[in-house]
Amino acid sequence: FGGLKQMTPVDGEGHFIIDFSLYDAYQAGFRRVAFIIKHEIEKTFRETIGARMEKFFHVAYVYQELDCLPEGFSVPTGRKKPWGTAHAVACCRGVVDGNFAVINSDDFYGRGAYEEIYRFLTENETPHHYAMLGYQLRNTVTEFGSVARGVCHVQDGMLLDITERTKIFKRGQDAAYTEDGETFVPLSGDSLVSMNFWGFTPWIFGKLEEYFATFLKGLAPDAIKAECLLPVMVGDQLKRGALEVSVLHSADKWFGMTYHEDRQVVAEELRKLH
Repeated sequence: FGGLKQMTPVDGEGHFIIDFSLYDAYQAGFRRVAFIIKHEIEKTFRETIGARMEKFFHVAYVYQELDCLPEGFSVPTGRKKPWGTAHAVACCRGVVDGNFAVINSDDFYGRGAYEEIYRFLTENETPHHYAMLGYQLRNTVTEFGSVARGVCHVQDGMLLDITERTKIFKRGQDAAYTEDGETFVPLSGDSLVSMNFWGFTPWIFGKLEEYFATFLKGLAPDAIKAECLLPVMVGDQLKRGALEVSVLHSADKWFGMTYHEDRQVVAEELRKLH
């Protein structure tokens, strides 16, 4: 993207996507928020986003740093990239203590999505039962390059498995993915994908920490960019029968900023909703 997406204005009033996300979350009933950030952007983040949100939410800060590792592990030489979304959520243990939703700060999900996940979280009493918002693939790709999406297999409203595809390209109303940059496999635009909008219980933290430790053990010494991703972790646990995931739907349109060129598209979509 070439900058901090979560602090890039997307309308004439200088709002960020996260402003719209938190507004929708508040309207749906949420009153607590934990921002997962790095220490190096803390001052700027608190001044531009945190201070404003403290008027409406109980705000906590969680720091995802490279050295936040299980005992016995160290940061590989040359590693600069964050450990990924599964690690980010795992860092919330001790701060988040109730049923909770997870979002990407640079994605717009729509009011209905927050209402659906809030309803699920307030009614769910099963520790290993989770929820995911599903979106049609054709509504989540960009004209400006590839995207990474968790492609879902759903039956009777339940997630059966999820496969992370890291290089998906738009092909008209459909798409195609590649693993090697040469061979492309078609994907229907109707395919259901995860956009990292999850509903969890605190029970997930133990599983996340176990999974992250296993991920680190399997890393090659020179794998300085490998990420421990939330959809992959959920898919692994599904195969083991350790959890179940309801797939929720929203009529709202998703949009986000993978590339800097997406900013104008997002601005226009938000303008239509004003």
